Amino acid sequence: MKKPMPSYPPESIIEASTEAILESISDGVFTVDLEWRVTSFNRAAEIITGIPRSEAIGRLCSEVFKSSMCESQCALRHTITTGQPILQQSGYIINAQGRKIPISISSAVLRDAGGHVIGGAETFRDLSELEALRKRLGGEHFQFGEMVSRSPAMQSVFDLAKAVAGSSSTVLIQGETGTGKELLAQAIHEMSGRGEQPFVAINCGALPDTLLESELFGYKKGAFTGAGKEKPGRMRLAGEGTLFLDEIGEVSPALQVRLLRVLQQRTYEPLGATHSEPLKARILAATNRNLEEMVRQGQFRQDLFYRVHVISLRIPPLRERMEDLPMLTDQLIDRFNRAQGRRIEGPTAKALALLMAHDWPGNIRELENVIERAFILCKDERIGPEHLPYELRGAVEFGLGHQGIASVRRAAEGETIRAALDRHAGRCSAAAQELGIHKATLYRKMKALGIPTHRRH
Repeated sequence: MKKPMPSYPPESIIEASTEAILESISDGVFTVDLEWRVTSFNRAAEIITGIPRSEAIGRLCSEVFKSSMCESQCALRHTITTGQPILQQSGYIINAQGRKIPISISSAVLRDAGGHVIGGAETFRDLSELEALRKRLGGEHFQFGEMVSRSPAMQSVFDLAKAVAGSSSTVLIQGETGTGKELLAQAIHEMSGRGEQPFVAINCGALPDTLLESELFGYKKGAFTGAGKEKPGRMRLAGEGTLFLDEIGEVSPALQVRLLRVLQQRTYEPLGATHSEPLKARILAATNRNLEEMVRQGQFRQDLFYRVHVISLRIPPLRERMEDLPMLTDQLIDRFNRAQGRRIEGPTAKALALLMAHDWPGNIRELENVIERAFILCKDERIGPEHLPYELRGAVEFGLGHQGIASVRRAAEGETIRAALDRHAGRCSAAAQELGIHKATLYRKMKALGIPTHRRH
């Protein structure tokens, strides 16, 4: 006769399982109550901090961690106050031996059975080995927000961005598609006095004129057919934060007039409104086009150009700072490893050589796509040439030199453009939209490749 299984209260089983899990993981985990006193402290937290659990529990968390974020960027304080979790925030702590330990932090709210907030939980990961590896591989690098670089050209960009972050001046960020213009704008916002306020972005080239106008300014109920209720525009949603106007070079002449008035008077009128509303947000703008040339050609208003060009930052393309590519590749691999639960160590020497030989017309966005594709195909510990796209590995497969690679790429680009034009009966606007480039860029490429431009628009 079988003995009946002993019964345990469900709560005790859950608590025992949770404790076992917390003790087995390599990330440090601790919890605090609403008075910021530590209520639990796992084994990994003891190892990373060098502080025994018995000494940590009951003390203020700031006394235990001595973190760089305790004063103004406390992840737990933000999470408990707002209810919003923090993921992978970088910083450092001082351990019991007085050594500076780089860490990444994530936080969450703790609630009781009734849904009431009773404290917070924080996990932290020791990044010492990763930092040591990065130093061995590349030496000194510069950082601004989430952006890192070893390029002197990027250091100049970061230095100027840091200098203007605290001002309220309008900043124009210039650079090719995929260089990280929005990332730089976010970093400027976060380092300004508006960092706790909203960062609202809008792509001026992705919307037709009428929709862009309503998205920017908003509208009142009854402003037009179908406007059944009031809709706030991005200018109001940005509040006292930052409004980022991406691809401002695509704005139509009519809307340029309205934007100029907004920047001059710091007020705007929602569609259907009878009075103006104040613009409290700071304006950051970006473009991948040459606005000065557009001014000379009469495509962009000169007075608006001077309004958005108060301070100008140019992000160099990736091909002009190839010393950054190994570090950027490592960052992307680390990100995809965390997201997909993989342990890919990096590219092989041959694969890295192919990455370095490419000229990256799509910049960091193209690199990100290449690495993501490699992750899908790679089943080994390292990314090899066979996991890279055809246009990168052509030199290995066919023994092509630098000029040969360029010729293959040029031919492939020409075939792609011709096929898109054929699919759209020669309509350049439709082909450009399919290819994800501006119509002017398509014309320039067609001219360079010898493709007739007398097509339908």
